[in-house]
Parts: sequence; C-alpha cells; structure tokens
Amino acid sequence: MAAKLRKGDKVIVLAGKDKGKEGEISSLNPSTGKAIVSGVNVAIRHQAQTQNSQGGRVPTEMPIQLSNLALIDPKDGGPTRVGFKMDGDKKVRFAKKSGEVING
Repeated sequence: MAAKLRKGDKVIVLAGKDKGKEGEISSLNPSTGKAIVSGVNVAIRHQAQTQNSQGGRVPTEMPIQLSNLALIDPKDGGPTRVGFKMDGDKKVRFAKKSGEVING
C-alpha cells in the first residue's frame, strides 16, 4: 500500500497535547504507524554526563501516531486528507480538499 504521508511532508497535529501545531516529518516508521515531527511532542530526557558530553536535561522529539496527523494543503494551508490518482502513467498523491497534486 502506498504511503499517504512521507518524510519531508508539512503536517498539522489533529489531536493530543500539541493539537494545532505544525511541523515537518523528519522520520517515519510505517510498521508501528508513527512519525517523528520536528517541534512536536517534545519530551525532556535526562542525559548522563560522559567524557565527551556535558549531560543534563535534553529535549527529544517523540513519535506521534499517524492518525493524529494531517497533511497541510498546499493551496489554502489547512489540514487535508490525501488521495491517489493516475497522472498519465504515474500514480501521484493529491490533496482531497483542493485537488492539488502533492510534490510530483
């Protein structure tokens, strides 16, 4: 099955403590159905000091469920669902809200 969301997509959070925040997908794990979005779902992790690093409290981006993310429409900037259609002989993703083709 083709992926509706991909690395590098601009998304908006639909549910949870970061609802309404926008960011870019930095990594995606399809087997668990989660993604890491820059600037969203940030947790503080305590890092032990080593010879090479200072240690302390380090902000870390945690995975967020794909069902809580929606692609940002390239035309109007709001959340949209993703569909697939054939463009000639190539299968492309498009925004269902505006019908705009998403990067290719």
